[in-house]
Amino acid sequence: MGIGNKLSELLKERNMTVTELSRRINVAPTTVYSIIQRNNKKVDIDVLLDIADVLGVTAEYFRDSPKSEPHTRAAHFDGTEYTEEQLDRIEAFAKFIKQEDK
Repeated sequence: MGIGNKLSELLKERNMTVTELSRRINVAPTTVYSIIQRNNKKVDIDVLLDIADVLGVTAEYFRDSPKSEPHTRAAHFDGTEYTEEQLDRIEAFAKFIKQEDK
């Protein structure tokens, strides 16, 4: 579902007109109508953020679907900021957190 469809649904749910939304985000009503009618997949980020703010959603709401790409977090310690004992405790805590989710 594109941004336009989601925007149209939100406007209906919020009982808000295109004119009112456009006034509140300081753009021409034709801009909002264009987003809805074309069911755009991409919209100017500033406009999208303003729309999301006024309608009480996050910009993420307008994404087609959440990306499920894996991501990696890593931490690097060069060995000087923590003692060996502290590093052992950090590692133990990480294992504890992993076990907590099982």
